[in-house]
Amino acid sequence: MTVTDTPATGMPPLDTRRVDAYEKVTGTARYSADRVPEGVAYAAFATARIGKGRIVAIDTSAAAAVPGVLLVETTFGPDELRDVGFVMAGGHAVQSLQPLRGDHVAYRGQPIALIVADNLVAATEAARLITAEYRPEPFTVKIDAAGADTLLQERAIPLPPLADISIGDADAAFEASPVRITGTYEHPAQHAVPMEPHASVVRWDGDRLIVDDSTQNANAVRFGLATQLGLDPADVEVSSPYIGGGFGNKNSLYGHLGPIAIASRRLGRPVKMVLPRPQTFHLGSFRPNSVHTVRLGADENGNLLAAIHEVDQQTSRHDLFPCEVTTVSSRLYAVPAFRGRQRLVRTDVQTPGFMRAPWESPAMFAFESAMDELAHATGRDPVELRLANDAAADPVTGLPFSGRHLAECLRRGAARFGWDRRDPRPGSMIAEDGTILGWGVAAGCYPGGMVPAVAHITAAQDGTVTVAVGGHEMGQGIRSAIALLVARDLGVPVNKVIVQVGDTRLVPQHLTAGSWGTATALPAVRAAIEELRKALDVTGPGGVDIAAAVRAQGRSVVTAEATTLAPGQTPEILKRLDGGFLAYAGPVYPEFVTFSWIAHFVEVRIEPTTRRIRVPRVVSVADCGRVASPVTAASQVRGAVVWGISAALREESDVDERFGGFLNTTLEEYPVPVNADIHRIEVEFIDEPDLLFNPLGVKGVGEVGMVGVAAAVANAVHHATGRRMHRLPIRLENVL
Repeated sequence: MTVTDTPATGMPPLDTRRVDAYEKVTGTARYSADRVPEGVAYAAFATARIGKGRIVAIDTSAAAAVPGVLLVETTFGPDELRDVGFVMAGGHAVQSLQPLRGDHVAYRGQPIALIVADNLVAATEAARLITAEYRPEPFTVKIDAAGADTLLQERAIPLPPLADISIGDADAAFEASPVRITGTYEHPAQHAVPMEPHASVVRWDGDRLIVDDSTQNANAVRFGLATQLGLDPADVEVSSPYIGGGFGNKNSLYGHLGPIAIASRRLGRPVKMVLPRPQTFHLGSFRPNSVHTVRLGADENGNLLAAIHEVDQQTSRHDLFPCEVTTVSSRLYAVPAFRGRQRLVRTDVQTPGFMRAPWESPAMFAFESAMDELAHATGRDPVELRLANDAAADPVTGLPFSGRHLAECLRRGAARFGWDRRDPRPGSMIAEDGTILGWGVAAGCYPGGMVPAVAHITAAQDGTVTVAVGGHEMGQGIRSAIALLVARDLGVPVNKVIVQVGDTRLVPQHLTAGSWGTATALPAVRAAIEELRKALDVTGPGGVDIAAAVRAQGRSVVTAEATTLAPGQTPEILKRLDGGFLAYAGPVYPEFVTFSWIAHFVEVRIEPTTRRIRVPRVVSVADCGRVASPVTAASQVRGAVVWGISAALREESDVDERFGGFLNTTLEEYPVPVNADIHRIEVEFIDEPDLLFNPLGVKGVGEVGMVGVAAAVANAVHHATGRRMHRLPIRLENVL
């Protein structure tokens, strides 16, 4: 399947467009940051200005005197704001550290006071006027600095999925290999900077807490707040129908929600909080800094004999954000001996977290850069080398892959890109305008995950079909994928399908992340459709006259519901779903292993005097199973490629070793690509259903689209300049 940027003629058919496109472009789609209930008050944080230490004294008098200020609070008691726990350690929160619970400052930028005022200007001004005296303590913000504490992950978190992967004797096989490649690669810390910052509006209806929140995990917000505030979860409603970008960054309960809920109850009015962009860099999670050492052993023809991937990944002092880098590097190729070692390095920052392809993108920058070095050392074409090392089964478990068409991705991509015209000599290809051309390739993979889901479907006499399912719409197009499935199965117009997601009042809302949203929601909806057909007494295939079928039942509406599990899960897992905990499975299932696959081909052009790097052309071919919504799937891949280019050439969260925290905390200082940086991105899909994985054959595509892009750019830069790039981002001084 090939997806082009523009239809050949006219507007695309309705069933190929985003079903919520009109609402988004006209502003009728309501995001949490858009909501302004009557009588709303506005909250703001004052934050710590030291890297670590204790608060000795805090002066709030000037803040309290600002006209319009309603409340200034520096500390909540342990019975008023209870512990919730880190989401990756069995809790519900983005980190275990809850601000405003004492005098300890764990990192620069941690909130030290909450201000609520009649208007945002007053709240912001009051926050600025708060001053504090501190007793500073030594701190460390870099993983290679004195004071950083390094832990072997499999000992620190003794869980089987996080144990180091080992196949054979990789060290002995490496030493015996005729060709050996060794490289160390550094990936910087990065922040997701979604268009919509973290935004929340809370209000009370008696003892019932109603929350509008920009979250990918309404369940965690619901149960986390219930735990924090001592409420029955049934008395907490969380709604997040639209999210202005999530990228894993909004995956659980944030530390501002509990305090503003308490403030709302005290004041008897709604409270709204939208974190300013600089505060999102210190209160929001981020992709951690990581350093990778990759060793590849091969024969003279480049056939892999051994691979070793060792990584040090940043975490916080108070939580261990796990590392799963070698999950992908161990499975990309058929390597007979592999050893991974994953270490966590504690530093004085907020807890890192998920950001599009959180481990996979850094892993493939390192591993696929090393593969390119192997191709150069053995004189093999980089595409041929990858094809020669293709895997027929999972090298780690020996189980079959549920679907793997990586070789076809490479072949199609090479043909479409014109790879056969590549001169392998570095610096040998010159464009007509004198710029130096470089062509690079890299492959990537991303684990195929699923979670349990509940889907509720209602057919009405007016012919509409309403679907409520566990999932969140954060721009990836889950509404479109669900609406297209319902429309195609029941034969109803897409505009007669109403999709409800992100609302805890309807069905449980598990975290939507890890590219499992579509693969989770669609099978549940499909199962609910089958139950609806039974309820309507139209069990045969083909379209259904919904209005007539509902009338024939003598009711105004007919409803049905279905619950689906990931392969190998038992109904016992539903207790975790119903409790707001993580309940994901994959990529290893009882009878197979599931990944999505991709190949990226990148052209760079380097101006000969200024050495400015441009990326005029990218071809990406993905194997993500059956493509449920071609337009939104292609959009996901293009967006991921843009982010991969940005990771390669632009993005880095700079830390301040003197005072702690991050330095470049605005979009003026945290560079991301603009339109002039992005040119032609061609996307193609293999579009082969993975029917072992689920009955619809769909897999994730949003995250795999980024995996390998940075490596392909770096490999293209080497082809243009002869210089290997072992650290991101690639800057002008690296190619001068």
